[in-house]
Amino acid sequence: MLTAVKHPEVLAPAGTPEKLKVAIDYGADAVYIGGDAYGLRSRAGNFSFAEMKSGADYAHQHGAKVYVAANIVAHEQNLAGAGSFYRQVRDAGIDAVIVSDPSLIETAITEAPGLKVHLSTQASATNYETLNFWQNEGLERVVLAREVGIAEIKEMRQHTDVQIEAFVHGAMCIGYSGRCVLSNHLSLRDANRGGCAQNCRWKYDLFDLPDLGQKRELVGHGPDGKAEKFSMSAVDMSMIEHIPDLVEAGVDSLKIEGRMKTVHYVSTVANVYSTAVRKYCADPANYQLDPAWVDELWKVAQRELSTGFYYGTPNEEFQLFGQRRRLPHYAFVGEVLAYDAATRQVTVQQRNNFGIGDQIEFYGPNFSHHTQAVTDLFDEDDQAIDRAPHAMQVVHFTCAQPVQPGDFVRAQARH
Repeated sequence: MLTAVKHPEVLAPAGTPEKLKVAIDYGADAVYIGGDAYGLRSRAGNFSFAEMKSGADYAHQHGAKVYVAANIVAHEQNLAGAGSFYRQVRDAGIDAVIVSDPSLIETAITEAPGLKVHLSTQASATNYETLNFWQNEGLERVVLAREVGIAEIKEMRQHTDVQIEAFVHGAMCIGYSGRCVLSNHLSLRDANRGGCAQNCRWKYDLFDLPDLGQKRELVGHGPDGKAEKFSMSAVDMSMIEHIPDLVEAGVDSLKIEGRMKTVHYVSTVANVYSTAVRKYCADPANYQLDPAWVDELWKVAQRELSTGFYYGTPNEEFQLFGQRRRLPHYAFVGEVLAYDAATRQVTVQQRNNFGIGDQIEFYGPNFSHHTQAVTDLFDEDDQAIDRAPHAMQVVHFTCAQPVQPGDFVRAQARH
């Protein structure tokens, strides 16, 4: 009988120092961040070297790791200073750097000895020969192309012992392995150097040109039959229902997309995947998917969810077209600062408008939850109020069950 199995790493995004701490507090085994250069998320809250060191210290104190994404496709003007950048990353205590460009990989290995290197998904690794090539070049881990399926991962695992990392949740790029020139073409922003304008998420007109000078607009129809302009946007990925397949295939690190996502998203997704992985690895023979995990992920979903390429080539159901089949119905409204057991008063720092009569849900690490209605509400001066409308306002109210500092609060969206 199969008992415990190897615990794969749950790797969460951390676009800011706050999100780094939240991801780790909510169960992530590792986080990936960006620096001030060489990353593909120029608009994320990227880290200074001092923030990298502080983040790495926090992670290591909690038994977690930090990786820095430096995975641009470099042009000549991007190469100067790369050696110094990697040395400072290494000296900040970062556990590894994620790179796709061969010249930058060589620079990291030769000019920052001791800094571990992971191959980015941008490099499109889709076979075990490629994995072995990069391992022979000195890389510790390969982040697979997003177009690789479960059966292919199993075959790779049989022929290589390099660490395998794979995306399991979050936004999917319409470009092969994230390499796209659409943004550069339409917006003069190079997606391969951190400037993606998300052009694939736009709606487009499509025209038939039967004869010279003629133009006829073609309009699609969504599942509801209503006319709609065309979209090339992929739905998001979710593999929460397939944790056993990922672990048994030999994936070492389960990667969550989203360095530009909110604290609400990071905490929720890290919480769900770490809980599911922990339960499966502890007792795989008796493991069962908890429907509450799926429901939890829908509370922060931005788009439809699918399994991407894991079980075959995506079809039209894997594209954003037509009316959404399911919508999130919660808003992130606050963070718990303190709880007084004697008075049953919780102190919350507000993040979004909420007030008396709202149904709210507290959630915390290890998948702790409870729901209640807000029956009273007081501001910092202990004055009774109906609502908390001001950003970062500190309020307190009666809480039916004990909660912990660092727990978060959601409210059901008003319709």
